[in-house]
Amino acid sequence: MTIAVCPGSYDPVTAGHLDVIQRCTHLFKEVHVLVAVNAAKTPMFS
Repeated sequence: MTIAVCPGSYDPVTAGHLDVIQRCTHLFKEVHVLVAVNAAKTPMFS
């Protein structure tokens, strides 16, 4: 089984993020979306 991992801060989530994740669902049996904090970025949302 092939697993895809899509890490990112996703702040904010964009149509581009969702497009990449959706494309992964067609290519891989399992997709994990990892949401992380990037201390180098100024967050848009809290």
